[in-house]
Amino acid sequence: MSHKVAFSFADGKTLFFDIRPNEVLLDAALRNGVNIPLDCREGVCGTCQGRCESGRYSQDYVDEETLSATDLAARKVLTCQTRVQSDASFYFDFDSSLCHAGGTSLLSANVSGVQQVSETTAILHLDASACPKQLDFLPGQYARLQVPGSGAWRSYSFANRPNPRNQLQFLIRLLPDGAMSNYLRERCQPGQTIEFEAPLGAFYLRQVERPLVMVAGGTGLSAFLGMLDQLAEQGGCGQPVRLYYGVSNARDLCELERLAGYAERIADFSYQIVVMNPSPEWAGKTGLIPEHLDRRFLEANPFDMYLCGPPPMVEAIRQWLDAQGLEDTRLYYEKFGDSNTSR
Repeated sequence: MSHKVAFSFADGKTLFFDIRPNEVLLDAALRNGVNIPLDCREGVCGTCQGRCESGRYSQDYVDEETLSATDLAARKVLTCQTRVQSDASFYFDFDSSLCHAGGTSLLSANVSGVQQVSETTAILHLDASACPKQLDFLPGQYARLQVPGSGAWRSYSFANRPNPRNQLQFLIRLLPDGAMSNYLRERCQPGQTIEFEAPLGAFYLRQVERPLVMVAGGTGLSAFLGMLDQLAEQGGCGQPVRLYYGVSNARDLCELERLAGYAERIADFSYQIVVMNPSPEWAGKTGLIPEHLDRRFLEANPFDMYLCGPPPMVEAIRQWLDAQGLEDTRLYYEKFGDSNTSR
């Protein structure tokens, strides 16, 4: 059977294509118009080198001077020698422009609704079913949306997993005076068309091979909703999953019923909510997320941590990890600020 492959690049763009049974990865890429740089095609020069971030694969031949044992343990591959055995994703440390491929498509969708899920947050629902095929993206990636009636573009993480009907969700912080926020409050109507570019971003859920720790700040939760949608569809990932969700004020909290639903559908999943500035009615955890990270859980096994939120939160978590001296931690993160609105 054929498999689906994703190529992600240093400029944040991702390309998707199908690969035939036993087909060499480089051949499949070239057949689909993804012109990976190459030279010898014999497993010697290393020009077509990348790293497998999820999925199973084998390599026909790799010269030991091209990829060392350490490189191979880090899942580095030569596309000219690689055959995939499952759906897989690969990362290349150069821009997609070197492949003479754009990596994204300019698409359009119709507004199907706007749901306010907290005092400061809304979910924009888009119907992209008119697109000729299912929109490919990896849970955690984002799209750039054009604000109707303006030249402004804003970036938001997909808040759900890919689906055959191309029904899309975006979790959006309602700013006092933002281009998208004003549109949603004042002019948005069902049926209106929104242009968007997707998929974008190198923040996405890799193949789960060890415990997962997810840390969301504010509407950074959006990226994790897509990831958790995928895990819920699978019933779990065979590893414990812990989510920490932090907000400035209790009035910013949203999608709590959805999180509770994940706890019922995903094996060994739990979440904690932390409010930085508590109000008298808030009886839960308060302060900063690093104060509530479960050190015993983190020390028990090597783990992967995903961070998505405002830069101060991401930096605080990174500094905390450095101070703890935790070994063999893989860290993936995405920062955002109000200038480009919430992802």
